[in-house]
Amino acid sequence: MVFLGRLSIASSLALALLTMALMTLTWSARLGAGDANSDEVFSAAVVKSLISSKVGDRDLAIAELGRDSSPLAGQILAGLLKGRLYVDRQSGAFYWEEAGLKLLWPLADGPALEAAPTNARKVAVNNRQRELIEGLLSLRALFDADVKNRRVASGALIGAPNVDWAVINERLAVETDERVLDNLKVVQALGSLRDPQASAASKLAALTELERLYAPAAQEDIKALAIDSNLELAKAAQRTLRLMDARAQRLALAETVFFGLSLGSVLVLIAIGLAITFGVMGVINMAHGEMAMLGAYTVWALQSVWPGQPGLALILALPTAFLVSGMVGASIELTVIKPLYQRPLETLLATFGLSLILQQAARKGISSMNVAVSSPDFMSGQWAITNNFSVTQGRVIIIVFCLLVFAAVSLILRKTRLGLEIRAVTQNRAMARALGAPASRVDTLTFALGSGVAGVSGVALSQLTNVGPNLGQDYIVDSFMVVVFGGVGNLWGALVGGLIIGVANKFLEPVNGAMLAKITIMVGVILFIQRHPKGLFPQRGRVASF
Repeated sequence: MVFLGRLSIASSLALALLTMALMTLTWSARLGAGDANSDEVFSAAVVKSLISSKVGDRDLAIAELGRDSSPLAGQILAGLLKGRLYVDRQSGAFYWEEAGLKLLWPLADGPALEAAPTNARKVAVNNRQRELIEGLLSLRALFDADVKNRRVASGALIGAPNVDWAVINERLAVETDERVLDNLKVVQALGSLRDPQASAASKLAALTELERLYAPAAQEDIKALAIDSNLELAKAAQRTLRLMDARAQRLALAETVFFGLSLGSVLVLIAIGLAITFGVMGVINMAHGEMAMLGAYTVWALQSVWPGQPGLALILALPTAFLVSGMVGASIELTVIKPLYQRPLETLLATFGLSLILQQAARKGISSMNVAVSSPDFMSGQWAITNNFSVTQGRVIIIVFCLLVFAAVSLILRKTRLGLEIRAVTQNRAMARALGAPASRVDTLTFALGSGVAGVSGVALSQLTNVGPNLGQDYIVDSFMVVVFGGVGNLWGALVGGLIIGVANKFLEPVNGAMLAKITIMVGVILFIQRHPKGLFPQRGRVASF
């Protein structure tokens, strides 16, 4: 050890890399099995090397930890990488820095300590050593039983320097997951491109593999080959770049469509309620956005009651928001709107004033600032469709939720007595009254149903945007535009119109900016209505189009 301490930094690094190469000879046999006596095997050497002031000694310690397959060695490497590892110079115990200092080794589940031991010293590593540790951790994770960890690890190795090819080849021979295999093949192909000793044939094969797998991380290496003196290699590289650019454009298109559908689904959720109330009663309810605001605040209130259960609070918020917004909507219809039927301008002004009152009540009663709403685990993260295209879980769930709400409202309107009465009143209010349909009660229940659906849309909005007094106003104009564009009183029109407007908005935003995109869409809808006053799905004859 004294001799190693006197080696130069370069020699120590070479020795560390040699140790890592030897490590791969027994890697797969030791990984997963652990090392029952790992404390005795590396404790003295690792402690002495880690607390050494010499960079080369720490390189040797990192290599020795990488050679050990026990979970504890992985924890120590992770602590080094994050700068959270301490070593007691006297006892040789390792400590992981958290809220306090937690004893990790030799007692991996030891109690939390209030303060660091007197002799504990933080272990420092430089940037080069961090890269080395990242590679070691990724190599360890390639043998993890959890396929998600293997996917992350194999993706992290793409473009990484000093890849251990023995481990890569060994894993390629036994790996069964297609995404991990694709990542490892990209790593292998990149290695061939960067190897100055590789033949032209192997580089051509690597380009073919990269064309198939699409690896944006390889573009710089491919661009270097595109100006190579070997004409065959240069042409192949240029073709690969063209194909990768075309695929990148397709992925960008898919991403834009997905975000447009997620925006459109939110507009549809709010517009469904408007389509019902506006189609049946002809009431322009400017307070409809505040019903969505009430739904979003319902999520916040339930999460305040169950602060540690955001998922449970979100699920319970769905029926609760429907009931709260529905009851408020019924009260508005009975007290404000009913006296103003057949007076549309006064109804519009009254509901606009009501929206301002509800906003101010939220500011005074809750807060003028946005309130914090948490997203549960099932609404967080991403689903990887391919290696290079992922969709946000929360947005996918909201799109599916929009379709479920649409289906539920359609069933209510088509398969229930209330739905029959609503359709009858929509077709001919006077005839429905003459046949005994309680038109006044239908109006109240219809307004409550539309407001309740708006409250449910607020639950979805709470997972996408800030929850505050102005939440409803950000979407009310777009929702009216969806209803008019799709066809007044037509649910299918609200669905199709909302999705079209959402996708169009996301295509225009990169070109015109968010505000100008909204203006452009509004002008387009106005021009469309000039030619088709009844919208995309006009009601025909005497048949209500719910």
